[in-house]
Formats: sequence, structure tokens, C-alpha cells
Amino acid sequence: MEVTDIGNKEEGKVWHRKPAPGKSVLVTVIRTVQQAKTVRFLHVAFDNTGDSFLAGDYHGNIYIFDISRNRFRLVRKTGQACTALAFSLRRTTEFLVALSDYTVKCFDKDTKQLVSWMRGHEGAVSSISVHSSGRYAITTSSDTAQLWDLDTFQRKRKLNIRQSVGIQRVFFLPLSSTILSCFSDDSIFAWESDTLFCKYQLPVPDSGPRISYKAFAVTRDGKSLAAGGRSNLLHLWCLDSKQLMRVIQMPTQVRTVRQLEFLPDSFDGGASQTLGVLSQDGVMRFINIHTCKLLFQMGSHGDTITTVAVGPNGRHVVAIMDNGSINIYSVQSLTQELNKPPPSQVAVVSGGEAHQDFSNIKVKVRSEVVQRPAKSYGRRTQVKILRPPAGLTADDKENELPAGLNKKRLVALLKAFGEYPAKYRMFVWRSLLCLPENHAAYSSLTDKGLHSAFLTLHDKYPIKSHKLQRGLQRVLSALAHWAAIFGEVEYLPLVAFPFVKLFQNNPMLCFEVVATVIVNWCQHWFEYFPNPPLNILSMVENILGHHDKELLQHLVDCGITSQVYVWPLLETLFSEVLTRDEWLRLFDNVFSNHPSFLLVACVAYIICCREPLLLCAQKQDFEYFFHHRNNLDVGAMIKEAYRLVGSTPADVHPRTMLADFTPLTKGQYPVFNHYPEFIVEYQSQEREKIRLQEMEYLRERQEVSALRVDFVRRQAEEDAYYTQQELLQQAEEQRRNILAQEEDKLTQQRKKLAAMKRELKVKELQLLDATRRRFLKHQQDLRASQIRRLDQEISRKMDLRDQETASAVQDVEVRQMEMEAQRKRLEQHLLKEQKRVGWDVEEEVEMRMRDAEKVEESFTEPPHSAETNMQALEEALAEACQLGSDSDWQGEVAERLQQVDASQGRRRGRLAELHRKTLAEEERLADTVRDVAGKKWDEVMRSRAQLQEQQQPWCSADADVQRQTRSRSPCSIGGLPHRPFIITAVDVAGTAANSATTPRPAGSNTVCLNSTSPPESASTNFSLDRGRAQLDSSERELLKEIRELRQRLAARAKEGSTVSSQSVHTLSQ
Repeated sequence: MEVTDIGNKEEGKVWHRKPAPGKSVLVTVIRTVQQAKTVRFLHVAFDNTGDSFLAGDYHGNIYIFDISRNRFRLVRKTGQACTALAFSLRRTTEFLVALSDYTVKCFDKDTKQLVSWMRGHEGAVSSISVHSSGRYAITTSSDTAQLWDLDTFQRKRKLNIRQSVGIQRVFFLPLSSTILSCFSDDSIFAWESDTLFCKYQLPVPDSGPRISYKAFAVTRDGKSLAAGGRSNLLHLWCLDSKQLMRVIQMPTQVRTVRQLEFLPDSFDGGASQTLGVLSQDGVMRFINIHTCKLLFQMGSHGDTITTVAVGPNGRHVVAIMDNGSINIYSVQSLTQELNKPPPSQVAVVSGGEAHQDFSNIKVKVRSEVVQRPAKSYGRRTQVKILRPPAGLTADDKENELPAGLNKKRLVALLKAFGEYPAKYRMFVWRSLLCLPENHAAYSSLTDKGLHSAFLTLHDKYPIKSHKLQRGLQRVLSALAHWAAIFGEVEYLPLVAFPFVKLFQNNPMLCFEVVATVIVNWCQHWFEYFPNPPLNILSMVENILGHHDKELLQHLVDCGITSQVYVWPLLETLFSEVLTRDEWLRLFDNVFSNHPSFLLVACVAYIICCREPLLLCAQKQDFEYFFHHRNNLDVGAMIKEAYRLVGSTPADVHPRTMLADFTPLTKGQYPVFNHYPEFIVEYQSQEREKIRLQEMEYLRERQEVSALRVDFVRRQAEEDAYYTQQELLQQAEEQRRNILAQEEDKLTQQRKKLAAMKRELKVKELQLLDATRRRFLKHQQDLRASQIRRLDQEISRKMDLRDQETASAVQDVEVRQMEMEAQRKRLEQHLLKEQKRVGWDVEEEVEMRMRDAEKVEESFTEPPHSAETNMQALEEALAEACQLGSDSDWQGEVAERLQQVDASQGRRRGRLAELHRKTLAEEERLADTVRDVAGKKWDEVMRSRAQLQEQQQPWCSADADVQRQTRSRSPCSIGGLPHRPFIITAVDVAGTAANSATTPRPAGSNTVCLNSTSPPESASTNFSLDRGRAQLDSSERELLKEIRELRQRLAARAKEGSTVSSQSVHTLSQ
């Protein structure tokens, strides 16, 4: 067993010596770093072809191993350990890596670049399942599963579960859009990937121990599911019937199943029957799920296996061992039993020729159970094994093929059904062509790499599939390395392309098939190289002339040579004019007959199409006809070919000129030199010379291109510099224009702002003016209301004063009337008393007259002084009475003034917020009231003076009365002469006081006691009328001043409104 240490290499060979056939372990790959420390590999994953696989180690390095090319290469360093890998994407150069940071990244193995980065998991991704189309992928962690679109790398769906139920695995079923989800409670659900609609649920087995599923595997046709877990029991489910098909019990050494993998087979149609079971002991056992037999095993107790990946083609198994190394196993070497073809089902015809009636065939049938039965479900298939007779002839020995087939029987089967079964066609072809499967020889050819002649193959033959393109390049390069002429043949891709398309998953078989076809069915093709094989074309033309001279003559008459109607069919091997199925049917017969059958088939195709060919007359029509598909019955063409093979004479038949079938030799491929070597060598030399010249030309062209690029670069830099300068100037000019525009805009904005400010100011002033006007109006209203209140107060006071005056006048009149009545009573009483006293006085006077007369003489002077004293006393008494009445009136006036002042003080307190002018007007009003009071006092004083003037006639009248009394009664002087005068004086004083206090109305008369003046005397009446007239005039003057005050206030208000309106108009302008 060879061990390869890749170390820190980035690329190299997987093995340095070809593994010997029969070795189960092809090579063991390890990676050691400094100080012989081994870096463990963690995960592996195969691509769709099964020839390459990815491997990720603990350091985050991702390697790709190409088994067919014996190469490995480091494709990416992720820097962290991977947890899952996937290498079966639609774009074959891309692969998915799940890392330990819970992310999934997509890389390209050729460019080694990161393609995309997918996030969304909150735990480590344990598995990645890719859809069979390669467009979708499912990543699974312990808590969730997410569906991704690999074209856009966007998440399409997310599966969330309860924390109590964990996810074991979620994966796509092969060849369908169904998603299978397996949970920790052993429940298994099937979902539609497009709609996530639950299609069905597999029933959980009620009987038996619980397995606790951990490992799952599905066959390639997606119809069977194997599940295992913590038990040695395996459950095999049929997904079509959704039923548990069988329970398989593993040996007692198996306690827990870690991993399950079905082993694909080329002949089982996807219904894999071999199941690999990796158990806890590190040994992987492969069993047949129908016979339950142990076929073989990998690993041992000393060399345990951790994880396994099986190639899609079933040829290799890659296992990661417990020590971190990788073992590459060859399945073919592990067991030869699995590679045996199914038993023959062809009946052997005895005692007759191939054309005899099949009803007389005797078949010996023996049923037995084989180790590899065909596809079945839960029951053993009984296969009929047809045994040939015991005696074999020499021809039968020559017709014996590898793998137990017989050519005669295959030809009989082909003639009976017209084609081989599609399921076994590739196997039959391999047997008919006796392919040697020289792996080492083929590897030596592929190790030389791509041939220089086919490096630009994609330019001449563009193929949409990159995989097919690379496969074609690989096969053509191997052919060119095998024989030099194949690097010069231009039509070789046309010959090889159909086989490459059929064997694209197995390039070695494809190469050997093409090589066998070239060696046998392309005999003498290269003798006239580089011209078409004229000898072969002449053979076909001779056959056509023998069987259809009319058609050949028509072709000659139209100037059509065999290079037009035969060579297009041969150089493409009918792939341009036949469909896939038709081509496969044709080559079933070609490979089953002599190599000359291909040339006869060309004649049969032409003869079957003779009617449309006879209608063609132009060369372009013939060229189009033989390069495009036509309406042709392939079965009829094949029958015609067989008829031509049997009816063509020997001198014309190509069998006499072509050798029999010769297979390729085992071990090494035969030498191919059936071509003019000097021409090929000359062409090779010329091609090499041309190649060198081209290289020189390309070098010079590259230098010129570099100079031109440098010149263009400099010119571009210069142009860019000038362009940049122009752009800078334009930008500067543009910036200036923009700045000017911005300044203009700013100016306009400032103007607008100023206008807005003016408008706002005007509005503010208007509001202030309106407020001021409202305030002035309010003040005017207040002042008007105050003036109205003052007018009302004045009018009320005037009315009150008039009422008081009227009442006082009435009181005075009443008192005058009372005094008049009293006076009259007093006068009557006085007259009575006077009469009585007069009588008494007269008596006393008369009594004392005499005494007086006696004393009169002696006292002449004293009586005169006494009279004078008496008069003075009377005047003093009258003045005292007058002063008392004046003091009473003054007290009343002062009291009233105090009341007025108190009321005005209260008003001033209430009107303290009024304007000063109102207070001044009030003060003037108070002064006016004071003036009126003073004038009234002056009037009263003048009235008192008039009264004093009026007292003088009264005094003279009293003197006359005294004289008259004296004349009547002389003795009255010595008695009580002053009493009447005292009373009179008191009365007069009281009357004067009353008159001063309450002025009499006009027309009233003042009557005094002891007055001799008539009642119509006008002195007292004049004094009262004049005082009232003065009071009225003062009131009129006060009202006039109030009216003038109102006019002045109104004028000032008008002036204020006019000034405010003018200021507002000025601001608005």
C-alpha cells in the first residue's frame, strides 16, 4: 500500500507508482507539517463524475483529488475547520464548504476565488444536500434546515422546529424534487421542494425496539430508503408504497450504525442493491439488501474508519481513517462478484441456421437464486439462465466474447429486435469491441496533458456543455499523443464527438472505443492524408454503381463526386443525418458486423434516399442533403444494408479489401502507423515551424502591443490630463456660474427675506397700531364713559342741589310763614302785653314821673349815656347773633365741602389709572366748585352787609317808638325799656341767618319783626336772585369747560391715528 504525504505542497501526484491490479487500497493520503505533526482530514465529497473528490482538513485547507488524472491540488485556504462539503453543483467548477463559524461559502476550484457567502444558521452545519439539477442546496444544522438557490445564493425557505425535537438530516431525493426530513423522534416527512407541501409521512414502527435513526441512505432511483441508528437493526423503506419493506439485522458486532451508503452499479438501473454500513467499531460492511449476505468489508479494528464517501459511478470509495488519513479504495478490487454482468438471457439455437424458424428452438431452463438479482422489492427474483448445448464448434469459439457473451447469439438477438436493450447497450458494446481497459496506458497518455492542436478546440467547435468540451479535448489529446497523425486530422472531433457524448462519465472507455473504431472501421482512411480516403470512397461508389446505376449516373451528370455524397456520412459517422436513437440502432449493427458494414450502410442510406436525390440538380442541394437530417426509416436502411451485404459480389464487396475486426491489445495500446509518415512529419515540422514563427510573431506582436499600449496609455494619460484640465476649467467656470447663481439666489432670497421682514414688520406695526387703536378706543371709551359718568354725576349733583335749593327755599318759605304767624302772634301778644304793660308803665310812669322829674334835673347827663350804652349793647347783641348764624352756615358749608372732597377722593382712587389731564380737569372742577363756594360765601357776606345796612332804619324806627313811648309813658325809661329791642334783635338775627342759609326764591318777601318797611321791599329778594344767577353761570361755565375738554381729547385721538397711519404707510413702501 502506497502512502502519499502531501505536506505543504499545493499540487502534485496522488500516487507515484500505478497501483497493481487487485489491490483494494489504491493509496493512502496523509498530511504532515512541522515536527511530523499530522493534520487530520475531516470531510470528503465526490463530484458528479466520480473521478474527483474534495477533502478538507483541520486547518481549513481544501484539496481536490483527481483520481483519473492522478493529480491533487490545493484550491482554497479557509482558515477554519470545515463541517460539511458539497461538490455536485450545476457549475462543475464550484463547490460548497460549511465552516465552523456557522456560515456556508461557495468557491471556484479553478480561480480559487470566493463566489458567495451564505449566512443564517445559528449552529454548525452538519450536512449539505444538493439537488440533482445542481441548482438548489439544503444545509442542515441541529435546530434548522435552510433551502438555498445556488444561482442567486439567496435563501428560499427555512425549516424551524421545536426545541424538543431535533433535526437529524434533511436531503433531496435523487431524480425528483422531493425533500426528505428526518427528526430525532424517528419521524420522516416528505415535502415538495417548490411549494413545501407535505406529500406524506412514513409511519413510525410500533413494534420492536426504537432505533433512534442517525444514518440514512437512498438509492439512485429514489425509491428505497435505508435508515439505521442506535441498534444493529436496519429499516428498509419503499418510498413508492410508503411502507416498511423489511428489517435487516446486522451481526452482533454492530451495536450502532454511524453511516449508510448505497454502492451504485452500472447494471442495476439506479436500484442499488449493495448497502454499506459503517458501525461503531470503524468497520464498513457491504451487504446485499435482498439476500442479506455480507459481500465484503473495509477497515479493521486496528485501522478504523471515521466517515466514507462513495463515488457516483461506484468505482471508488474514499474513507477518512481514525488517524486522520484518507484511504482510496477500488471497488472492483474489493470484490469481483459485483462486477460480473447479469446472466445471459439469450436462447441458444441448436441444429439450424440463423434464418430458421424460432418455434423449433429448445431451451433448457434452470432457475437459481443469484447473488445479484435484478431490481425487486422484498422478494427474490427468479432468473432464467439459458445454457448453450454442450458441444461447441470452432466458429462458436471464435464468436465467444468476454464476460460470457456469444457474438452469434447477440447478432441473432439484434436481428430479432433490431437493437440491443438500452439498459445493457454499453455493456454489449464493451464486449463486442473487446475493450482492454488499459488504465495505466491511458493514464500515461492523459498525464501528457492537452495536445497543442486542441487547445483552441472550443473556438472551432463551440459546445455549450463545458464538461463535454473538456471530455472531447481530453479524448482527442490522448489520441494525438497515441498517434501523431490524429493531431493533424481536422475531422477527428466529428468522429469522436458521438462517443464522447455517450461515455462522458468514463473517458477511458470513450478513448478505447474511439481508438477501436479508428483501427477497424476507419481502415485505409489516412493513406491519402491530408486528402479524403479516395480508395474507400471508390469502394462505396463501386457498390452504388453495381446496385443503382441510374442514381450513380444522375450524380455523375450533376457533377457530384463521392466526396460530396459519401465522405460527409463517413467523417461524421452518420451523426449529422441521424437522431440519437437512430444512430445507436445503426451502430448496434455496425459493431456487430464486419468493418465493411459501415461502407455498405452508406450505400444503403443513399439508395433509401434515391427519390429526393433524383430530384436534386444543384451541388448546394446535395451538400445540404448530406449534412442535415432527412425523413428516413432507419430500420429500412439497416435491412437494405443487410441486403446489400448479402447481394454484393466479391469483386466489389469491401470485405475483400478490409481486414477483419482486431481489438486493442491489453496492457499497451498498439502502434498506429497506417498513414504517410513523411507527410505527417513534414506537416508536423511545418506546423512546428509555423508555431515557432507564430510564437515569434506573437512575441513581436506582444512587444508592439506593449509599445502600443504604452503609447496609448501615455496618449490616454495626456488626453486624460488635458481632458482633466478642461474639465477642471469647465468645473471651475461651472462652479463660478453656480456661485454667481447662488449669489443671485442669495440676493433674491435676501430681498425676499427683507420683503418678508418688511411685511412682517408692517403686519407687526399694523397689529400694534390696531392694538394701539383698540387701546385708544378703549381709553376713549373709558374716558367717554368717565365723562358720561361725570356728566351724570354733575347733573345728578345739580339736580340734587336744585332739589336741596328748592327744599331749602320751601323750608325758608315755611319758616317765614311760621315766623310771620309767630310774629303776628307775638305782635298781638306784645300789643296786649304792651297795652297791659303800658297801662302798668303808665301807672308806674305816672308814679315815678314825678320822681323822675325830681331827679331829672339832677341827672340830665346820665340818661343820655345810658341810652348810648343800651344802643351799643343792642348792636353787639345783634352782631353776636349774626356771627353765630354765620358760623353755623360756614360749618354746614364746610361739612358739605368735606363730603364732596371725600367723594372726589374716592373717585380719584377709582380713576387713578386715568390720564393726568383727566385728573387736572377734575382738579379744575374741584377748584371751580371751591370758587363757586367762595363766590357763594362772598354773596353771603354781601347779603349780611345789606342786612346790616337795613338794620339802621330799624334802629331809627325803634328810637321813634321809644320816643313815642316816652311821650306816652315817660316813666318807661326807668323801668324795662330794653326788652322789646332784645327780642326784636334776636328775631332779626334769626331771620337773617335763615335768609343767609336758605336763599328765598324769586318774588318772595322778607318780613322782619318790628320792621316798619312794607312787605313788598326788594332788598332781600335781590340778594337771593343774584346768588342763584351766579351759581347758574358757574355751572354753565363748568359745562362749557367739560365740552372743550372733550373736543381737545377727540382732536388728540385723531392726530394720534393720523401719525400711526402715516408711519405704517411709510414702512409698507
